[in-house]
Amino acid sequence: MNESSATSRRSFLTSLSVLGTAPLFARDYGPGAAPVRYPEPDVRVLDPRFEKYKVGNTPIRRLHTGMLWAEGPAWSGVGGYLMWSDIPNNVQHRWLAEDGHVSTLRNPAGNSNGNTFDREGRQISCEHGNRRVVRYERDGSVTVLADKYNGKPFNAPNDAVVHPTDGGIWFTDPGYGSLGHYEGNKGDLMLKEAVYRIEPTDKKVTLVTDAIFKPNGLCFSADYKKLYIADTGASHYKNAPKNIQVHDVVDGKKLANGRQFVSMEMEVGGTKVAGLADGIRCDTDGNVWSSAGWAAKGDGYDGVHVFAPDGQRIGQILLPEICGNVCFGGPRRNRLFMTASQSLYAVYVEALGAHFC
Repeated sequence: MNESSATSRRSFLTSLSVLGTAPLFARDYGPGAAPVRYPEPDVRVLDPRFEKYKVGNTPIRRLHTGMLWAEGPAWSGVGGYLMWSDIPNNVQHRWLAEDGHVSTLRNPAGNSNGNTFDREGRQISCEHGNRRVVRYERDGSVTVLADKYNGKPFNAPNDAVVHPTDGGIWFTDPGYGSLGHYEGNKGDLMLKEAVYRIEPTDKKVTLVTDAIFKPNGLCFSADYKKLYIADTGASHYKNAPKNIQVHDVVDGKKLANGRQFVSMEMEVGGTKVAGLADGIRCDTDGNVWSSAGWAAKGDGYDGVHVFAPDGQRIGQILLPEICGNVCFGGPRRNRLFMTASQSLYAVYVEALGAHFC
């Protein structure tokens, strides 16, 4: 590096430090990295209500890296492991809590995206490549739960959640896996982007709503009376909002009164920027923990945004990569796992995940 380049880099770092947004890429998250000084500086309190969720003596850890696009983290309470997808590499990985060992869970994996577990501990996956939602049985076989609606194949199921009362499986179909060969198989969108529900008894598929541009991540509220849905339609539709919507759940099977829960726009370093929410999870206090990224300015934005039940952004977990999805895990559901671009991160919090995965 010549003197001019070094001077420019120092000036850049200094200017960001003055703004209070020192660049995250300067931090080393590797296994040999120097310890971070407590309290963790990249778990940020934006509202006093978030103070109680920040653990003072715990760091953000990078547990694994080397993926192309990490997605769909899901915690297996039975197995004591976290599994997640690397969509372009067509692989599902597993991280063991007992020693941090990472291994291949499934390869190939249908270019799976979102994953979850049902009430019996069976894994459910949304496969981009095969345009379907499947369940992995204990004997190793695969049950296809849904691959068509009204005789037409799905675009590319994305994320799924299970209702604990009746076992109904709700999933989104924004179609990203059909847009190219990188995360699935390129092909036409066969259906309007929508949210669906699978009846657990006969696997009947019902369209819940198609009034969202590209419904992506979804989660129930702690009491299961609301369903939150991230809209990432701005990736392809000019007039699409960058927001998270919320709907009332009616009779456990239908939605009503859809409205904006929160906009993903926020001020970073004196400039308003708006990225996209993706995977989302709710804690037992009703807060929504949302992955965030794809803003024009990543430093100070990428990571996880935490919203109170009233829609106020109360906290952030900043990461050096765009975050695609999150889930609570560990024996107490108090560890937040974050799949962010090429890496898997985790941090302990005082919040408890509202659901079993």
